[in-house]
Amino acid sequence: MHVNAFGLFDLNITPMRWNQRYVFESYLRSSLWVVPFFAIPLALIAVRMLHRLDIWLGWSLLGLDTAGAKTLLEAFVSATLAFVVFTFGSLLVAIQVASAQLTPRIIATILLRNDVVKYTVALLIFTLMFALAAQNRLDEGPYQLLVLTATLLGIISFAAFFYLIDYASRLLRPISVLSSVGNNGITVIENVYPRLSSDPVTENGFLKPATPDRIIRHRGPSGIVLAVNIGRLLALAENSDCVIEFAPQVGDFVATGDPLFDLFGGVRSIDEEPLLTSVAFGSERTMDQDPTFAFRIVVDIALRALSPAINDPTTAVLAIDQLHRMLRTVGERDLRTDQILNKSGKLRVIFRTPNWEDFIHLAFSEIRACGSNNLQIVRRLRAMIENLVPTLPDHRHAALVQELSLLDREITRNFTYPEELALARIGDTQGLGGHSAQVRADKVSRTFPQ
Repeated sequence: MHVNAFGLFDLNITPMRWNQRYVFESYLRSSLWVVPFFAIPLALIAVRMLHRLDIWLGWSLLGLDTAGAKTLLEAFVSATLAFVVFTFGSLLVAIQVASAQLTPRIIATILLRNDVVKYTVALLIFTLMFALAAQNRLDEGPYQLLVLTATLLGIISFAAFFYLIDYASRLLRPISVLSSVGNNGITVIENVYPRLSSDPVTENGFLKPATPDRIIRHRGPSGIVLAVNIGRLLALAENSDCVIEFAPQVGDFVATGDPLFDLFGGVRSIDEEPLLTSVAFGSERTMDQDPTFAFRIVVDIALRALSPAINDPTTAVLAIDQLHRMLRTVGERDLRTDQILNKSGKLRVIFRTPNWEDFIHLAFSEIRACGSNNLQIVRRLRAMIENLVPTLPDHRHAALVQELSLLDREITRNFTYPEELALARIGDTQGLGGHSAQVRADKVSRTFPQ
């Protein structure tokens, strides 16, 4: 803002760039205060409108005098205020406990983005402000409709508060958190890899010149790549008749001055600013365009459950259940998204995404290293491999068979008694205790001979 030649202020409001808008929208989605905050003006507007309607109708619905109406409203104010204080205090404690026992990465990705929590707190705030504002209207004419609405809101708030306590206690259980992460992970996988698996020969394969014609470096503060506007990159490459390669991957940390784009072809006319504003950075990974982040969260929960401090292998088995379903989804998708072509089939953008081996290493390596001495873990990992091999395309089998070989070597190293060794080599989807484990072992013995 500056003073122009006429002595007036010019408001030079520049439109929000794509990366700024993405970060802003991501912040709104992960902020608990935004929805309850907007409930405050809505409550004040609702009181004014209902008071005018009250005057126009002239009803005497409840038959309350001013003193009785004031007492009732004060009771709702006290109750909803206590609900709000208790809710936020309990949520803070519960979030800290859940993040300590599971992983801190669930706070922003799962808990703070939960709509039930947001809108329940917003209802409590709306009821509180409605009752406070309604008290000021008691001496300004009819108020029966206001009191009736406040009474209904108060009753609903009581029910919502009790529901929130029950919901939050269920939400923070390991199985609920893991299921939520798994569902979000599958959604992201289907968005990033929209097509089903097809030709394995050209998957993730592309040719490019050894040296880029131009390198564009990151000029902003260091951060993690949250998302990329691929449509804009495709349009810029098409207009400049060049190939744009996004050097890092979504989820990578990029320091100031690191290469961000490698350009190939007629690139001198392309402007840096649209390219730089096509990338959103932040301090923490999100799932929006990062299919491996859901795996990372689930693996972290499993590793913490397997740590000597917690020693909860059953929770680790629940985590492997979610890795199982996400790996199946990945294995069924076409992972050839490195090459992005224009409508005529010409390569325009190179945008790297994780391949099948990346997902396999992330899902198995750390859990196998930390849990190979636990019967539940090795049996559940084996059951996952034995289930995925016959259900996924043939070109997915090699990495799974390799993981089975590594698992067998770890089992041989950790279990010396023949009875335990034989038990560890039986796949069990429950980890330990599945009654059909031996039946499944007999069925897969022909596929995986010892």
